[in-house]
Amino acid sequence: MVNENKTRVRKRKVKKRRKRFLFILIPILVLVGATTAYGAYLYNKADEVVSDSYEDDGRDKSDLRDKEVDPDIDNVSVLFIGVDESNKRDNEGSSRSDALMLATLNKDDKNVKLLSIPRDSYVYIPEVGYNTKINHAHAYGGPKASIEAVESLLDIPVDYYVKMDFEAFIDVVNALNGINVDVPYEMTEQDSNDTANAIHLYPGEQNLNGEEALALARTRKQDNDIERGKRQQEIIKAVIKKAANIGSITKYDDMMEAVGDNMTTNMRFSEMKSFISYGTSGSLDVETLNLEGSDSMIDGIYYYQLDETDLANKRIELRNHLDLESTEHPGDDVNENSSYQNGTDSYTDYSDSDANESSEYGTEPSDDSSSGY
Repeated sequence: MVNENKTRVRKRKVKKRRKRFLFILIPILVLVGATTAYGAYLYNKADEVVSDSYEDDGRDKSDLRDKEVDPDIDNVSVLFIGVDESNKRDNEGSSRSDALMLATLNKDDKNVKLLSIPRDSYVYIPEVGYNTKINHAHAYGGPKASIEAVESLLDIPVDYYVKMDFEAFIDVVNALNGINVDVPYEMTEQDSNDTANAIHLYPGEQNLNGEEALALARTRKQDNDIERGKRQQEIIKAVIKKAANIGSITKYDDMMEAVGDNMTTNMRFSEMKSFISYGTSGSLDVETLNLEGSDSMIDGIYYYQLDETDLANKRIELRNHLDLESTEHPGDDVNENSSYQNGTDSYTDYSDSDANESSEYGTEPSDDSSSGY
């Protein structure tokens, strides 16, 4: 039975470091730098970085596409995945995703819709054939499993993915001499080296260094997954805004090194270049979206139950943005064709009983979603 809870009280061990990703950062660096004598070097550097980061996802196209997409002429989607695969971990390759964002890009309007997907969302995971938290998908099957889970949930083809290490986030923000962010409340957090209480921030707009920005992006002690997703979106936009400033050009080499050392993607540089046109107006037109829902406990395990009507509406909005035919109408019972019914229609928790199950990607680590990080 599902118990709706307004307050989360969960005790688990402190989480390991988590990864962050920077939306469309390399194309922006190339775009801004192209007007300078530094432009040719940046272009070649970006080509090298993306080529070194390329990793095939094992499929030519999404099963929801009739044919392969060409980002120069088609509307496309990109899934951004943040996972902990730092050298400090013993279970490299088996980490759960810490953050998922799906971006849809409309070539005609030159705008982007960026949807945050709460990591504790209770969804169907095709890789294993049952419902659990969406952040488990990566532990079971890597980026491909995360892509399939998002496609199952949203009925949206995922054309590309980008996965990036949190270390890149810290390095990029520091290379930019910090970013300006409005901190919503006073907070104390550990840093990326697990040093307790190392980060202390007060409310208000201020310049944050890499460690401080990462702590703000990760914390959930004073709010929830939805607010956390909103903070991440605002922080990413702050990085993009600062990176697009002509005064940051001298830092581009360092930023691209940070990105390249900590990124994997199935996108080639020739495809990534097409996104440059989205920033030719001087700024990115990005609309941020979130999935509504409610906190719930299922057999003593915390989940985020997505609101069915809002989920149906978001599907329609994203499909329309990609110029895909809508498959449902607002208010439809999404259970009939969504992740909630694929594999199980009960709220039995499978995640913890299978938490130590070995897979191609190793043993899944214990759940740690309750902590601030």
